[in-house]
Amino acid sequence: MTLETIFLSCFVFGLVFTAGSFFGASHLHLGHFHVGHGHHGGSKAGWFNGFSIAAFLCWFGGIGYLLQRAHSFTTTVVILFALSAGCAAAALISTFLTKVLLKHEKPLLPEDTEMRGIIARVSNTVRPGSLGEIIFSLNGTRRCSAARTPGDHEIQRDDEVIVTHYQRGVAWVIPFHTAETGTADK
Repeated sequence: MTLETIFLSCFVFGLVFTAGSFFGASHLHLGHFHVGHGHHGGSKAGWFNGFSIAAFLCWFGGIGYLLQRAHSFTTTVVILFALSAGCAAAALISTFLTKVLLKHEKPLLPEDTEMRGIIARVSNTVRPGSLGEIIFSLNGTRRCSAARTPGDHEIQRDDEVIVTHYQRGVAWVIPFHTAETGTADK
């Protein structure tokens, strides 16, 4: 195997891994070895994460291949330039991840997804004994959920409701006006 083949292989692997990350394949499980985002359980990304490794391989392989093909540099110079380019690319990606993308990331707490007490708008009529649909905002994002009513009254589209509890992917709701007056069905 020639040095040129090694450089080309590194470049292709880095390029394929980078392209795969754009399509959601940035988590690879290879036996007991895990290559992933590099920031599980918090907002810290180490220097050796999947993206910086891919950037290193891509630039190391690409620069090394081009310089090796030029035939005007010694092998030592080619390897030094390739390593420098790879390290610079990896440092740039890691810095971008930590300083820009992960700067405002925080762990998700159970109370961040608490549905009880959320005010929503009915988007599909909620009939007794069947499912309807509600639209609401949670953590600044517009969402929807299946909805049921505990009573035997129908809740019309565009009515405001309040979520009393959330179970198995279904929000149990009562009309907002009955929650205000305390006349909700028990």
